[in-house]
Amino acid sequence: MLCFTFLIFGKMMAQEIPLLSNISARNNITLNGKWSYIVDPLENGYYDYRLMPFKNNGFFENKKFNTTDLTEYNFATSATMDIPSDWNSKDERLFFYEGTVWFEKDFNYKKSSQTKGILHFGAVNYDAKVYVNGKLAGTHVGGYTPFNFDVTDLLVDGNNFVVVKVDNKRHKDNVPTVNMDWWNYGGITRDVTLAQVPNTYIEDYLVQLDKKDRTKISGWVKLNNETVNQSVSITIPELKIKKSITTDAKGVAYFEIKTNPVLWTPEKPKLYDVTIDKADESIADKIGFRTIETKGKEILLNGKKVFLRGISIHEEAPFRSGRGWSTEDAVTLLTWAKELGCNYVRLAHYPHNENMVKEAEKMGLMIWSEVPVYWTISWTNPDTYANAERQLHDMIYRDKNRCGIVIWSIANETPHGDDRDIFLSKLAKYARTQDNSRLISMAMEVTKSPNNVNTLHDNMNEYVDIVSFNQYLGWYRGTNESCKDMQWIIPYNKPVIISEFGGEALQGLHGDKTQRWNEEYQEELYVQNTQMFNRIEGLAGVSPWILVDFRSPRRQLPNIQDFFNRKGLISDQGIKKKAFYVMKDWYAQKEKEYK
Repeated sequence: MLCFTFLIFGKMMAQEIPLLSNISARNNITLNGKWSYIVDPLENGYYDYRLMPFKNNGFFENKKFNTTDLTEYNFATSATMDIPSDWNSKDERLFFYEGTVWFEKDFNYKKSSQTKGILHFGAVNYDAKVYVNGKLAGTHVGGYTPFNFDVTDLLVDGNNFVVVKVDNKRHKDNVPTVNMDWWNYGGITRDVTLAQVPNTYIEDYLVQLDKKDRTKISGWVKLNNETVNQSVSITIPELKIKKSITTDAKGVAYFEIKTNPVLWTPEKPKLYDVTIDKADESIADKIGFRTIETKGKEILLNGKKVFLRGISIHEEAPFRSGRGWSTEDAVTLLTWAKELGCNYVRLAHYPHNENMVKEAEKMGLMIWSEVPVYWTISWTNPDTYANAERQLHDMIYRDKNRCGIVIWSIANETPHGDDRDIFLSKLAKYARTQDNSRLISMAMEVTKSPNNVNTLHDNMNEYVDIVSFNQYLGWYRGTNESCKDMQWIIPYNKPVIISEFGGEALQGLHGDKTQRWNEEYQEELYVQNTQMFNRIEGLAGVSPWILVDFRSPRRQLPNIQDFFNRKGLISDQGIKKKAFYVMKDWYAQKEKEYK
């Protein structure tokens, strides 16, 4: 069972509160839309000339400009930006910018003694300081998970304003660290909402199929305070379920219900209308029921062996540069995955927005969800670990009712070592305390050996349920021909997923299949790799790198990369490359094998 504590670097902030589950189902005022913004590379709006934080006179006060006072900023006449978005793609001056930008939004609010105001951000990258009517509401670190503040006491009846200081500078001790292979999009990148909830409200809930008994639905409902004997009901009309339960001294009510639901599968992704009610509040959700487990080298969905026909995806908007966030973005990307023949998506390398998760679930796609413990994390820094654990907590907390998620991933391509093993094993154990109903994995690296042998050896094997690894034969190692004689040694009695493979090709560039960067080389790479995969014992899934070309400042080759990683099976403009069809054909064969 998930714990109900909510940590931020070891302590609770006074005004940051546990996340509202299922924010979209609340009584919300949207704060999406036009926000004024000021670029502040020297942080003049936050520090005085002695580099001391302003107690007043900072940009957070949103003073109205006049010629009597010395005020050197003016949100009212500043440029505006659509939120959600990232500044890198919205303002060409900020394409490479890493630093501080201030955002401001005016809104109206009617106060009531019967309700609280909860200010919720889907994500802000990376370091956020939030002010309401000039007062600090709270801070948050981490660019891909939601957070919220109880701002009831900061709101006034009538006109209000919110100011957010956003800083996306990379730091060695952050998660992710300074070294990364995707664009560091800065800004308020997901929805902003002001939820109006009763003073005692439904904070969180879990509704899921019992792991050991597929005729039992169990879970709990938690209120925001320790209200005893509060009546709460769970309704699933299609299953003729209406269950009343009562909270205990901690404000939590538990339930078990015998029933016989249609199980969620990729072929028939059944979701049930579920409502959680109390006297003055109702929350609607769509929830599917399934089990996921491993047996030896097999992955079992609802007790049946399944092969994960996957693809890796970055949260990058199709057809345009920038961070993807909308339902339309999600549907476009996931429709391409379905066209490829996928039943599974690896959402890399961080928790994606809720639209991606919900739409994937609706479309019958199993999901690997990951935290950005990526490459060279500061393994011995306790604050870095606390940051990683917090992001893992928030990812699981937000999506625990999403049956499409079958794998929590704790890392990608991390270097072997004792400090790393301590860090990641602790993270894996923590994940299990938060959710023991899903599988744990991470993207490992292959140990190179002589004589055409690839050996996978990683001390983390004992902490994961699925042994996953990235390999780039034909691109970073050897040639496409190297696949023909390659042998694999994977000494673990666990399912195996190849979490990444691939190579780059500029869409529309054609030539000999032995020459890099053209579509024919990438096509041949996929032909040889997929033939090699057929010889790997215990292979239970694949997620090639990657669905769509994506922005990366590391990829600078003129006229080929131009700050894009070109490993996509589809170009950034939505045009399928030749390798797409190789993978599609291989997946069609796999689908027949597992019917």
